Amino acid sequence: MDGFTLNALGLAEAPRDHPLRYPGAWPADSALLDGDRLVPLAGSLPLDRWRHEDRAPVLAVGSNASPGQLRHKMAEFAITSPIPMVRARVTGVDVGVSAHVSRMGYVSASPFEAPYTARELFVIWLDAEQLAVIDASEGVPLPHGNYWRAWLPAPEVRVELPGGVTLPGVHSYVNRHGVLHDGTGAPRTHPGQRELLTELLVGSARLRELFGVTPEEFVARARADRHLCEAGTRLFADEKRVTESGLERYVTVQQTGSPGTASSLFPPLM
Repeated sequence: MDGFTLNALGLAEAPRDHPLRYPGAWPADSALLDGDRLVPLAGSLPLDRWRHEDRAPVLAVGSNASPGQLRHKMAEFAITSPIPMVRARVTGVDVGVSAHVSRMGYVSASPFEAPYTARELFVIWLDAEQLAVIDASEGVPLPHGNYWRAWLPAPEVRVELPGGVTLPGVHSYVNRHGVLHDGTGAPRTHPGQRELLTELLVGSARLRELFGVTPEEFVARARADRHLCEAGTRLFADEKRVTESGLERYVTVQQTGSPGTASSLFPPLM
């Protein structure tokens, strides 16, 4: 029996199929996602092997760190090449709440500037085709998509890989709508989907009118209903729940392509 399959490891579920479990299960440590298998990356790798010169490093703060979700995204475009997923210590950003309702049925995570915060997150190393797929899934190529892809440079954002190797920067998806704040104007952190939806629904009668009174109702109504999701996104802004992430200044105009064309902008390679 292969103990490295996603099913065997308990990592097969994709949050898009189980929205209340967003952001999904993450690996325990650095690993190589290869189709339906997740093979550990040995801790004794030479320091320079944690970096991949022909791939772009992308910081995963939500479901992009879920092997089940990544597998699903790649399978949609018949992309079969492996994806290194490297656990890193990241200083300068924290995981906030996107100020939009996803048609997947959840309210997703989005990074925000947090200069004195250090977190254990994953860096996924993507080739050009894989990067185009993830860009498309985040709405980067669309004029009114939910995310931009930004390059977060060191030292403002410090990304330390195993063995102490640090990166000159990392790509990250910054929400175009902003992030939700904690009531004081500061970005709030993402507590997990069920807790988040419960809190948001309790705090807004207008949100309950749109999405029901329980997380289960929210998910059922939101899934695949574009107009309802757009109404929920507008409501966040109307109720003044939204603030900037602080990462908007890193966003630049980008050329993006369609998955499978390898035409996404791909600087800087590492």
